[in-house]
Amino acid sequence: MRENTADYRALFLQDVPMMDVRAPIEFTKGAFPGVVNLPLMNDAERQAVGTCYKQQGQQAAIELGHRLVSGDIKAQRIAAWAHFARAHPEGLLYCFRGGLRSQIVQQWLATEAGITYPRVIGGYKALRTFLIESLQHDVAQTRFVVLGGLTGSGKTELLHRVPHSLDLEGHANHRGSGFGSRPTGQPAQIDFENRLVIDLLKQRARGHASLVLEDEGTHIGRCALPLVLRQAMAQAPMVWLEVPFAERVDRILRDYVVAQHADFVAVFGVSLGDASYRAHLLGSLAKIAQRLGGERYQSLHTLMQAALEAPGAGDLTLHREWITALLGGYYDPMYAYQRQQKADRIAFAGAAAEVLAYLQRPR
Repeated sequence: MRENTADYRALFLQDVPMMDVRAPIEFTKGAFPGVVNLPLMNDAERQAVGTCYKQQGQQAAIELGHRLVSGDIKAQRIAAWAHFARAHPEGLLYCFRGGLRSQIVQQWLATEAGITYPRVIGGYKALRTFLIESLQHDVAQTRFVVLGGLTGSGKTELLHRVPHSLDLEGHANHRGSGFGSRPTGQPAQIDFENRLVIDLLKQRARGHASLVLEDEGTHIGRCALPLVLRQAMAQAPMVWLEVPFAERVDRILRDYVVAQHADFVAVFGVSLGDASYRAHLLGSLAKIAQRLGGERYQSLHTLMQAALEAPGAGDLTLHREWITALLGGYYDPMYAYQRQQKADRIAFAGAAAEVLAYLQRPR
């Protein structure tokens, strides 16, 4: 018989299947990659039990919980837990603190389904605390190299060719720029942090003492980089990727027009996806209107709107025009200033092949 466990590191490193029996609202606020939410109580039931606990005490709350989760509701939930347990015999379950809720699920699985299934000692709170402490420890023990470059340089593409790297934008499900949101949306802040720290744990477990990550601001979309990581990145040496202007325009056209339009269509269907993409592109431009200035914004808006009038992704020639104008007049001067500010940290600069070779050298 498998025992309840507090070996949190092994759970994350081995991607052990886990069943989260907290209420859906708790799960939405923060969870771990791959975990399945099969709650003991739904949100309304949990709220009612919580109110009863405050007003009448624990025993009355327990009795109310048993009345609310009974009969067919109880049978359906036990069936879902049993299905998960049989599909994942190596897995575990947890609630918020590893207390009453997970113990009830364990008890009902044993008595009603004949399944002995272990729980995570300390539950979600202990797992989350472990990751927070791991972030502090592992960032302090890791040597970081920050990959920089102008917009459209292909930093993320190059990063994916480096085994010892962390893809911050991947974990945030966002391309990083003002135009970088994806139709599938971003994870909750806690989910983003959890994904990032688990990746860091795994990279450290593979023996990587030095990791490469892309230069980012304080936020990637709405996801905020953890302060300890931001501080480490601000002190880390940089490698600067240098790519010709025309190549960067081509990449932005491919990634932010053709591919992004296809992403919206894949998620929402042709009609809604096309409309959502157009709204996304024009909305992204509007977000930086104040920094662009009124005249430049109007000029770019006119170009963009004209480009979008054609079917599908629109007129690629006109798209190329607004991309060229936006890069040359806004993004490049901004990044040039940032590079000047970070000049003393740049340890190497070169084309993609040169940067890749530099990053792959043993350190």
